[in-house]
Amino acid sequence: MRFQTYTPSAETIPRQWFVIDASGLNLGRLATRIAHLLRGKHKATFAPHMDTGDYIIVLNASKITVTGGRETTKFYHRHSGYPGGLTSVMFKDMLAKHPERVIEIAVKGMLPHNTLGRQMYRKLHVYSGTNHPHTAQKPIALDVPEARKAQ
Repeated sequence: MRFQTYTPSAETIPRQWFVIDASGLNLGRLATRIAHLLRGKHKATFAPHMDTGDYIIVLNASKITVTGGRETTKFYHRHSGYPGGLTSVMFKDMLAKHPERVIEIAVKGMLPHNTLGRQMYRKLHVYSGTNHPHTAQKPIALDVPEARKAQ
């Protein structure tokens, strides 16, 4: 008896839209769940060489939490390419100015670092408030209980 490996075609991949409220959720645990959904690993038709994931909308990015005192010890670094061009921004400052980038950077680091990962990353939409322009897609509310901060 011969078995063949199932490979989904791009037309047959069902895509859904999910909305996640990030209020009070832990950054790392939320980012792993989002990366899991963006890759499509929760589906039976998952193929590592294809983008089988869903679209994710994250609301209230400004209300994300971190543990272990990372508000003051976590830094985001970037370099301009010139000598002395290193710029470091503290987590709490990044959260105050650009709360969307905090989640985007965390999720992007958990996706594949190639063309496929960039394609998956484009399906992530992060907003600092409670409003989003994707109501026409009828997103399904998704609860992430494993990302709740322990009381």
